[in-house]
Amino acid sequence: MEEESAEARERRLAGEAALKETIRLIRLARKHWDAHENLACRRERDRALGLYATLAKPLKDEIPQELRVWLRYRSEKYFGEGRTKPRKG
Repeated sequence: MEEESAEARERRLAGEAALKETIRLIRLARKHWDAHENLACRRERDRALGLYATLAKPLKDEIPQELRVWLRYRSEKYFGEGRTKPRKG
């Protein structure tokens, strides 16, 4: 039996399942952030943003505000396109 990819799993999620998975991914990304694991944080944040974009407005409002703020604003400062590039050594 072939293992299901993460992308296929995310496409299959809808409603409450997508909400729970989005919250889980945001928390996982924050855990990686706190541990200074930037690549893992970026990967989980991108997955969370992808799922977050599929949620309806009422479901987005069910995500705790602290997690929404971190996902949309604070992490954008460090991982977004307009971020300041890291200095070299």
